[in-house]
Amino acid sequence: MEQFEGIRRDHRDEGLSIRQLATKYQVHRRTVRSALVDAVPPVRKVAERAAPVLGPYEEVVRGWLTADLAAPRKQRHTARRVWQRLLEEQDASVAESSVRAMVAVLKVQVGLTRREVMVPQSHPPAEEAEVDFGEFQAVIAGVVMRVWMFCLRLSHSGRAVHIAYANQAQESFLDGHVRAFERLGGVPTGMIRYDNLKPAVIRVALGRERFEHPRFVALRSHYGYDSFYCIPGIDGAHEKGGVEGEIGRFRRRHLTPVPHLPSMAALNAALAAADVRDETRRIGSRTETVGAAGARETLLLNALPDNDFDVALALSCRVDAKARVCVRQSFYSVPARYAGMRVQVRLGADTVTVLDHATSPTSVGSSSLGSGGVVATHTRSLHKGSEDLILDHYLEVLTRKPGALAGATALASARAAGTFTTAHQRFWDGARKTLGDSAGTRALVGLLLLHRTLPAAALTEAMTSCTAAGQYDPDIVAVTARHTIARAATSAPGLSPVPLPPHAPGAAGATRKAPSLAGYDDLLTHPMTGVTSPVTSPVALKIGASS
Repeated sequence: MEQFEGIRRDHRDEGLSIRQLATKYQVHRRTVRSALVDAVPPVRKVAERAAPVLGPYEEVVRGWLTADLAAPRKQRHTARRVWQRLLEEQDASVAESSVRAMVAVLKVQVGLTRREVMVPQSHPPAEEAEVDFGEFQAVIAGVVMRVWMFCLRLSHSGRAVHIAYANQAQESFLDGHVRAFERLGGVPTGMIRYDNLKPAVIRVALGRERFEHPRFVALRSHYGYDSFYCIPGIDGAHEKGGVEGEIGRFRRRHLTPVPHLPSMAALNAALAAADVRDETRRIGSRTETVGAAGARETLLLNALPDNDFDVALALSCRVDAKARVCVRQSFYSVPARYAGMRVQVRLGADTVTVLDHATSPTSVGSSSLGSGGVVATHTRSLHKGSEDLILDHYLEVLTRKPGALAGATALASARAAGTFTTAHQRFWDGARKTLGDSAGTRALVGLLLLHRTLPAAALTEAMTSCTAAGQYDPDIVAVTARHTIARAATSAPGLSPVPLPPHAPGAAGATRKAPSLAGYDDLLTHPMTGVTSPVTSPVALKIGASS
């Protein structure tokens, strides 16, 4: 550029000819003429040279890449694999960098690499959201598990809710919506974007039409929003790219390294805390944080309905001979009296509720569990084939079969859960030593039955004192526990006696006479002396007449 400027200046100011300018600047006269015509030098032409080394192998590599169009995505040629095959099969002597450059061009030519142009989108506040499931690994209670993360992300602010589930069942899908709307404080006013998840879509029809699941339609109607379904497969992933990228970002940011937690509840508490921390981050070059944008967007969301949507699935199950119901290949205990009967099961995302079949509701979306219909409640199992057995459900059977208690699975579960304590074990050991195995075990069963009516703390104190005194009668333990409860009640600060009601209807303000025991003295002396004494107490007259 500077040379062209000098040629033009010398020709203009000093009047030098083309030959003189060529001699002065040591260039060809064609260059001088070009500089006099245009101040900008022409673009240098790149010589098209043949590739003498790779040229003979170009068609071979093109054939390999064309065959990849019908091969699985994860088993297609990489540039390194092409280079290795050229060395092994074609005995070529080529550099890997040269092969990479050629493969990059050929992949575009054969159609393995598509250059699709995306149109930037703007999302008004509170109108749109996106939903998807993401998979990750976690160690729950010492067991490596595959866990699914439900994610609902507001498209405008980028604020997202992440909830972990042990499965991708419809109960988890619906429960994720309910909990996410509660955390966000409202519902999007427009639509939520989905891919074709089975909990929502029964069958994909032509275009955007879908045959939807009735329970998902009920959820959508309950909260009052619309749904938008993306194109099936990888072609539609960009239509909800916000939540796709959010799941990957959250997994790398908060789930790496693999989390180790005692339960799913603890895992969800950690995810909720991570969501709170994410509110301080900024997306890209935005000047507003996610939390600030989310707070502004929350004010525009539709209000939550007055009543909650019941996500539980109603099932009818038969209780087997071991007083268990099988739900999704896991077993849960019910009271033994229901063995052989059919019960209603409400399968939620985290709980399994068993109801008496005669009193339980069957309507979809009903939030009522019936009057007195609940017979058992369990935390939903994380593993197939597991047994969740409660010892209390088998106590009536164990009174008849005390020998079955020692090896009972329910007893092992109670010990693991901490409900069968060392105090219970000491009572059982002492009772068997004093009364024998059968009678001692029945005494323990009677003690365990007391947990249904008495507080655990008072019963544990009474059990400990009775064990120390060598008393293994459940009735004595019950009396001791009630005495402990009464003593604690009377010693409570600020406790005042309860006034007695009137002894007769309509006798307002009447007072009850103090009881008299004078007549009982006569009853005690009459059989011994044989002398009839006057009895003035009405109670004594009645007892004496009957004697």
